[in-house]
Amino acid sequence: LVALLGPLLFPGDPSALGESGQGLQAPSFSHFLGTDALGRDILLRLVHGARVSLFVGWVSVLLSVLIGTGVGMVAGLGSGKVDRLLMGLTDVFMAFPRIFLILLLVSLTKPSLLLVMVVIGVTGWMQVARLVRAETLSLREREFIGAAEGLGLSPLRVAYAHILPNLLPTVIVALSLRIGGAILTEAFLSFLGLGAQEPVISWGAMIQQGRGHLLDGW
Repeated sequence: LVALLGPLLFPGDPSALGESGQGLQAPSFSHFLGTDALGRDILLRLVHGARVSLFVGWVSVLLSVLIGTGVGMVAGLGSGKVDRLLMGLTDVFMAFPRIFLILLLVSLTKPSLLLVMVVIGVTGWMQVARLVRAETLSLREREFIGAAEGLGLSPLRVAYAHILPNLLPTVIVALSLRIGGAILTEAFLSFLGLGAQEPVISWGAMIQQGRGHLLDGW
């Protein structure tokens, strides 16, 4: 809610530089959480950074869930060869440590928030795919699926109208549980300078900017 209503609750420019001598101020009535080394209001930057972090988390996880759901449904409803092929591909991706794969992909081009969202999304679908496949294999044995197939519905129609709606609770839980991990990954990349770039505000970048003042600033 604070992220959503941030501009209304805390109006002001989070990137506005303070006047000379206003850097590293202690909390006060004018700056509730103090200022950073450049005199910028920490509270404003924290609130606007929350907006960026949640946006990155939702978009990247939605991408990974869409990919994972598609792969899992095709594997669960397809033939044995298709199932083995897709699950073998999933196992290959899972064999690589995800954080190293993310660092490799991000370091190959210019850092940006869009790149971070895409990379987090395309490297996080494997667990969702396995979860959806297992649920799809269970659903395809139910009586109502057999009845739908007996009525002559096409496999695509069965998947869209009967399998997918019953997968939604599982998919929603998988999505919500991954938001926090995506936010931490984005903060980690921004801390290393591989994520959001100024003037975009990121929690990870804020930590990076403040770590040199742990002993001499609030």
